[in-house]
Amino acid sequence: MAIHALPVSGGILALSPLPGVDGDYPGDLQHIAEWRPAMVVSLVTMAELVGAGAGGLGQDVQDHGTRWVHLPIPDFGVPDDRFLRNWPEVSARARKALLGGGRVLIHCRGGCGRSGMVALRLMIEAGEAGDDALARLRAIRPCAVETEDQMTWARAARREAATFVRHGD
Repeated sequence: MAIHALPVSGGILALSPLPGVDGDYPGDLQHIAEWRPAMVVSLVTMAELVGAGAGGLGQDVQDHGTRWVHLPIPDFGVPDDRFLRNWPEVSARARKALLGGGRVLIHCRGGCGRSGMVALRLMIEAGEAGDDALARLRAIRPCAVETEDQMTWARAARREAATFVRHGD
């Protein structure tokens, strides 16, 4: 399983396919554990997780000391109301991890459309200009962001780096 990573806000943001999608869930999980992300964001549906033999991904990731967030989006889709209610908190936590030098892994089934859309949104929210962020993202993952609706949602982000303040936990 390939992890496509780039520096963002002092940390590392990465996209990957769904662990287990190519038939080696234990190996993929080990690869993720060795990469040591602070947070893994799963954008696949529960049916996709189960279909890839990754139904226990959330617990498995957490067992390795990593925060896991499940925000399912249908394939080729865009965020629904549930996603949108949770996104501000997830985004803030991901940006905080990146600012602290941490790693954030975002995955969908193929590591392209949904994960690219969310990664681009996060990069813009972290303070990058949309065109620059897209160019950097597509330099490591040319298939990132597959549909116009995905691009529209990602680019609707507000740049928040100037107002984001780090607080101690």
